Amino acid sequence: MTTTLRPSPTTPATARPRRTGRPSGPPLGDLAARLLLWGYAVVALAPLALMVLSSLRPEAELRADPLGLPTAPAFDNYTRAWVDADFGGYFVNSLLVTTGAVVLGTGVSVLAAYVLGRYAFPGAGLVLGYLIAGLMIPIRLGIVPVFYLFDSLGLLDSRLGLVLVYAASGVPFAVFILTAFFRQVPGELAEAARIDGAGEFRLFAQVMLPQVRPALATVMLFQGIQLWNDFFFPLVLIRDSAKYTLPVGLTAFFTEYGLNQSLLYAGLVITTLPLVVLFLLATRQVVDGLTAGIGR
Repeated sequence: MTTTLRPSPTTPATARPRRTGRPSGPPLGDLAARLLLWGYAVVALAPLALMVLSSLRPEAELRADPLGLPTAPAFDNYTRAWVDADFGGYFVNSLLVTTGAVVLGTGVSVLAAYVLGRYAFPGAGLVLGYLIAGLMIPIRLGIVPVFYLFDSLGLLDSRLGLVLVYAASGVPFAVFILTAFFRQVPGELAEAARIDGAGEFRLFAQVMLPQVRPALATVMLFQGIQLWNDFFFPLVLIRDSAKYTLPVGLTAFFTEYGLNQSLLYAGLVITTLPLVVLFLLATRQVVDGLTAGIGR
């Protein structure tokens, strides 16, 4: 009798199934995160879209149907807000005050942060702690002493006074961020620059400052947005309406006879548009600075 040997139906232990290709779609967690972010974006952008659409509608149409779409875009709302309501002057005031305060505050902060972050000297921790304490104490609590100080110095009702108080209020945050970035810069860069004959100012301007470019963009972005939208200090320190900034200038649409909603929405669009442009430009600079060393 002949016995026929048949192959075992079981797969040998050494044989492994091959995995070919990649998953056809993103993981469930990534998909949920994307849906959540898109949902947040829709919720955040919906009021902005409604504001832009409302700025293109006549006053009568806006009062009859506040949430409707514009039938015939009324672009003259922007002209009336810019010229008749003197929004052009308010825009120039905000631009001068915000730019001056950001440049002055960041300039002072980056010098202080460089010394505190790169050099060790007695009392450095105390100075840094004193500056950081400014983050915990709102500057608005000291509005009465600031008011009397500016009055004695002749800075009341002055755009220069706004620049100074804004610049001083942003120093603690800027020093806190920039000091941490300066401490992360490798010391070998400074040693190599000194060996090549670079002086202290050249070392700071050409070697150290480019390394903290992401932090500079972040500080200037946050400070610019905060100062552009500030309503409190111009309301208290400015008396002449010709020197009002945009947030205070928006109150011109609130009169004893009612509220002109069309012009108000047009003014809000004018106020918001520079922030959108600034955010896009600064965000690109931050990303470019963070990814500058990738691939080297």
